[in-house]
Amino acid sequence: MAKNLVIVESPTKVKTIKKFLGKNYSVMASMGHVRDLPKSRLGIDTENDFEPKYITIRGKGDLLKDLRKEAKKADTVYLATDPDREGEAISWHLVEALSLPKDKYKRITFNEITKNAVKASFKAPRDIDMNLVDAQQARRVLDRIVGYEISPLLWAKVKRGLSAGRVQSVALCLICDREDEINAFIPQQYYTLDAILSEKGRKLTFTASYVQPDKDAFLKKADIDKVIDACKGKPFTIENIKRSQRTKQRPLPFTTSTLQQAANKSLSFAISRTMRVAQQLYEGVDIKGRGTVGLITYLRTDSVRIADEAKAAAREFITGNYGEEYVGTGAAPKKAGNASNIQDAHEAIRPADVTLTPAEIKDEVTRDQYRLYQLIWTRFVASQMAPSQYETVSVKLSCAGNAFTSSSSRLLFDGWESVYKFADKEEVKDQALFDLSEDSKLEFKKFDEKEHFTEPPSHFTEASLVHTMEELGIGRPSTYSPTISTLLKRRYIVHEKKAIFVTELGTVVNEIMKESFPTIVNYNFTANMESLLDGVEEGKVEWKSIIRNFYPDLEDSVKKAESELATVKIADEETDIKCEKCGRNMVIKYGPHGKFLACPGFPECRNTKPYLERIGVKCPKCGKDIVRRKTKKGRVFYGCEDYPNCDFTSWSRPIEKKCPDCGCMMVIKGQKAVCTNAECGHSENYKAEN
Repeated sequence: MAKNLVIVESPTKVKTIKKFLGKNYSVMASMGHVRDLPKSRLGIDTENDFEPKYITIRGKGDLLKDLRKEAKKADTVYLATDPDREGEAISWHLVEALSLPKDKYKRITFNEITKNAVKASFKAPRDIDMNLVDAQQARRVLDRIVGYEISPLLWAKVKRGLSAGRVQSVALCLICDREDEINAFIPQQYYTLDAILSEKGRKLTFTASYVQPDKDAFLKKADIDKVIDACKGKPFTIENIKRSQRTKQRPLPFTTSTLQQAANKSLSFAISRTMRVAQQLYEGVDIKGRGTVGLITYLRTDSVRIADEAKAAAREFITGNYGEEYVGTGAAPKKAGNASNIQDAHEAIRPADVTLTPAEIKDEVTRDQYRLYQLIWTRFVASQMAPSQYETVSVKLSCAGNAFTSSSSRLLFDGWESVYKFADKEEVKDQALFDLSEDSKLEFKKFDEKEHFTEPPSHFTEASLVHTMEELGIGRPSTYSPTISTLLKRRYIVHEKKAIFVTELGTVVNEIMKESFPTIVNYNFTANMESLLDGVEEGKVEWKSIIRNFYPDLEDSVKKAESELATVKIADEETDIKCEKCGRNMVIKYGPHGKFLACPGFPECRNTKPYLERIGVKCPKCGKDIVRRKTKKGRVFYGCEDYPNCDFTSWSRPIEKKCPDCGCMMVIKGQKAVCTNAECGHSENYKAEN
């Protein structure tokens, strides 16, 4: 019989950790939280110093029964939940739910699920850190109070099914404020002027840009014409050439937010997809010859620290595979931003074993797992490598008293860029500049004048929204993904390509929040609240004091809004599809499984039908529209709207462009557009419009 019981959060971890421990250890999963606040009511005693009332989560009764049974048999219960606030709280709830005496249990944590890390954790057990637990309780109670006090107000004033949240509402406000900036933007016209030149006797040309005297002014067409007229027939001369070398520092290893941003930008992963796949890599994947192994370190962190052993392993790997000159030396570059927000409890996200390369696991994992592991692995290795080196040249020129400038750079040593292929590559241009001297004679080819208009701020993408939230101190690594998912689920925002757009519903909810609850959607207030929660974690702030100071003002605001706010009617989106039963135009409704069409004549007419999302491409078999569909298991595919009369289907998204070689349909596969005719085999680079 096992003498020790180890409780982890997920069954995947059970499988991974079991093989590291001997027969004296039994490993079981709590399946996440076992206790929580009740869903049907507030669950916080506002009359008794905001004491939370936890209950067993529905469906967890039998699991707790089994855990109690095993705990009674064991000499020691090891609580091995995740190494963060949430994990600490789960361990505390387990102690309470299982009625474990203090001498019966021990808390252990590990940043990676590897044999060495897991075994080392048993040598350093500790008590439950109540500061971490209280920080999680404070966040949970704050979020519950905001949600349960304001959401019913939104139901009464707008429509049922809406919600407000402490972080969610601020994120929505950010998106709406950006939308307002874009709508208010007035483009301004301006011009640029380039001179195309070459050294006499050489064919290779370079571009020199006109430098306007007033850097803050926009160049007008008349200004450009004046410069061109002045330069007609006049020689271009070199005033100065400056040559130097530039060092491009290696990137930092990933934190949660930078991983989410990079995966969104480079892999087109939604934030939720990134976190789901990263969780799989952390908990363990079956690798041939190794069994189930955790491939990356803990995925929720805002630290860029790397353990000394990991640094040493990386140096050894880089020396052996790239050469000693590629090993990084000296202090690593520092993380930008507000250092006070950085919690250094964990390492950065890195591979658990740097010698396990992406190529070695490619055939053992899913495509998503491979691509994300490759991103994490290459970023970590690059972070431990030498900087890349560039030779730069900058040339100042003049013509008829007008200043022009040209510059270029070329790679001398690729350093970390030899590994991290996801970095933005510098386009090497104007190679002719490197051959110039101050005595060189120049030959004028032509002027290139261009008209431009100032651009409005870009719509947020998931990546840029996370970046902005992190910069402002809104939320923490564990909150970015659920926050965005909630906004999408509530239909406050929608995606168009990668860009985020606010819906009419989102605009209405944001206006109500700004009018009635300005404090909650205030960026500085929310960031300060996060700092207070960090203070609880550090033992400097008593957690209930935050609630005591927050709740009375919120309660007053809710009462005021209930009496003063007008009811807002949000109409359903109407389509041009007629109801077959009564002839009305059907409207788009939302259910648990997404959009569907419904007759607006409910309850007299109860007709509904599936909503078919057209992608703007015609079926190659019958000419009708291709629509986006889902299998019963939720996998997306594309098929003809006339199914079952037309059986055209494709797992890959078709595009409008036809194959230039054979005229057949093309589909998107990764970053390529590929011909569906296997005998043709044509493919080309494809970049979706953002």
